[in-house]
Amino acid sequence: MNSLQIEEQAILAAREAGALIRQKCGRAAQTIVKSNDYDLVTEVDKACEELIRRRLAEQAPTHHILGEEGVAPGSAASAQAVEESRDAEVLWIIDPIDGTTNFIHGFPNSVVSIGVAQRGELLVGVIYDPFRDEMFTARRGEGAFLNGERLSVSKEATLQESVLATGFPVDTKGARAINMRGMQALAPTVRNFRALGTAALHLAYVAAGRLTGFWEMDLNAWDLSAGSLLIQEAGGRVTDTRGVEYHLGVRHIAATNGLVHDDLLRVLVESRATGYEAE
Repeated sequence: MNSLQIEEQAILAAREAGALIRQKCGRAAQTIVKSNDYDLVTEVDKACEELIRRRLAEQAPTHHILGEEGVAPGSAASAQAVEESRDAEVLWIIDPIDGTTNFIHGFPNSVVSIGVAQRGELLVGVIYDPFRDEMFTARRGEGAFLNGERLSVSKEATLQESVLATGFPVDTKGARAINMRGMQALAPTVRNFRALGTAALHLAYVAAGRLTGFWEMDLNAWDLSAGSLLIQEAGGRVTDTRGVEYHLGVRHIAATNGLVHDDLLRVLVESRATGYEAE
């Protein structure tokens, strides 16, 4: 498969999973606690991932798959799974429902996220919002698109003009506390914050110019890979919170239109809110 064929298969898979998400939102029969009470999964997450895996088994049987529901809970297990898979010839990185807590509570903000990498370099990113029927797509070197229309990041040049997004990590005593420290430091400076409950959608919105930037601690490759490519192809910048350019192992993410990136990183470093302070 070339990158266009991969993108086409990713779009079809995302639409199939998205239809199930839309149908079952707020009606999951079973909620399972993973690493703690804030880290949840449902039978629909598992069904969506299995649906995507079946499609790939038929269309691309030699490709490797890294799916959230196939990895043990916890940051260490996630990081190890990425490290073991990142050099695969072709690797599909799947989050079948990003925004599971939203999904459980019937809050219509959940997406399917599919990134595809070749030997560690992202080739394709697809994020599908089934509630708004918005399909965000990117292929390396070919630009980023929303339902076929080319995307470009926003033009805000200062933090004072910026609307930033962040999330609330499931590690309430570690990553969440660090994220809150960053919010407190940024609050007097930025125009406002948004928190949609899905990292992938935040990234897609940065690519679309709806948000100026996004940062969060302790995320996984399946949360970040597709959206990172979208932003890069839309003209933005994606790094870790210290400024290292994005790669599949990044967990502490900073993604912006590029114009405010250095200022965002500076505030995070000065407020000891990068997530690396204890390392």
